[in-house]
Amino acid sequence: MRRALGTQLSEPAQTLRQFVTFVERAGSPRITTQLALRWAMTPTGVQPATWARRLSMVRRFAAWWSAFDPSTEVPPPRLLPARKRRRPPHIFTDEEIGRLMAAAVHRRSRTGLRGLTYTTLIGLLAATGLRPGAAVILDRSDVDLDDGILSIRESKFGKSRLVPIVPSTRDALQQYADRRDALCVRPSSPAFLLSESGRRVQGSAARDMFAKLTCEIGLRRAIRPKRWGRGPRLQDLRHTFTTRRLVEWYQAGVDVGRELPTLSTYLGHVEVGLTYWYIEAIPELLTLATERLVKPHRPGGER
Repeated sequence: MRRALGTQLSEPAQTLRQFVTFVERAGSPRITTQLALRWAMTPTGVQPATWARRLSMVRRFAAWWSAFDPSTEVPPPRLLPARKRRRPPHIFTDEEIGRLMAAAVHRRSRTGLRGLTYTTLIGLLAATGLRPGAAVILDRSDVDLDDGILSIRESKFGKSRLVPIVPSTRDALQQYADRRDALCVRPSSPAFLLSESGRRVQGSAARDMFAKLTCEIGLRRAIRPKRWGRGPRLQDLRHTFTTRRLVEWYQAGVDVGRELPTLSTYLGHVEVGLTYWYIEAIPELLTLATERLVKPHRPGGER
């Protein structure tokens, strides 16, 4: 029912499959609070809020399943603390983005498509501020390289919108499309960004690859094999785009308050307040904003 209303529920679907496998391997004929709690707290090196989120998914499933199996135990609410600390986003410099793209180019690839796709994905996110999920679901029909328009279909808030791109981004996407078609003549997906196998790039694979790349260039430290530790995320490129745009506006003397609604629409937000979440108070931005505030009035002009 929730999917019919537009909710994707990709994380709960994957999470609950893992939980069911855990219960089966434990040899239990039913869901119990003890099993749910033990499974929820399995990951190490994560915030307690992650454990609480995992348990909440099991709790909702158990509540539904109890209608079919009365012996099911439904974990009580607030069994684990759910408060989450906001992780400050990493605002990438142009040099760091360049190093990430260079590292992506040299990823080992049987066809050469892997490095090409991830280089393009990073560049696209940096140039447009798209959500990573919106970028990987782009189909070829959504990318109009003649007019330089991306069609974003039913994004996070259920909104569809057209996103214009600058000529340099359009040229980069065209170069990718030409090389992609030469390397993968018969893809099995209509996706614009293709994986090594010719299928659509999955969000989890993109996040994992980005973690590896940030380790390679020294922005993150791996804590053990296949555990990359905390560090910059793909989503931080959206924060970077938003913050850098404000810096550019202040440097150009643009009325930032007047232009923010335009930026909010471009990012696909339903209200300007949501855009502030993506603005990080980096020293450069604070300095420019302070200078604008303390700048004396000019006779007959604006502050």
